[in-house]
Amino acid sequence: MRVLLDTHALLWFLLDDPQLSLAARLLIENPATEVEVSPASYWEIAIKIGKAKYILPEPYEVFMVRELADNEFRILPVEIRHTALLTTLASHHRDPFDRLLIAQALVEGIPIVSVDEAFDPYGVTRLW
Repeated sequence: MRVLLDTHALLWFLLDDPQLSLAARLLIENPATEVEVSPASYWEIAIKIGKAKYILPEPYEVFMVRELADNEFRILPVEIRHTALLTTLASHHRDPFDRLLIAQALVEGIPIVSVDEAFDPYGVTRLW
């Protein structure tokens, strides 16, 4: 199974945060799961670190590069076909990072691992 991680699911997994559901943790840890990470997520994390909303245990770049590699997470590049969907995507949710994640999941036909119920009106498959 191939899945896309929402930003909080990515962080909670990498930081071993108990807010991550057991089902989500097991799915991400399953060797049969191909875990995708959007540049929108690490961009959002970098912005929030810059605004002192997140603190990582070590410098951002060192942490992110190592953790993505060690966990064998794949980067899902943002493509024109993903952003094209944004031109017609309903405005149920205004967060630009989430909207890009939703568009990527819909275009790729993959579920998104997220606790955020605001994704549901878009028809994306949300796993938690």
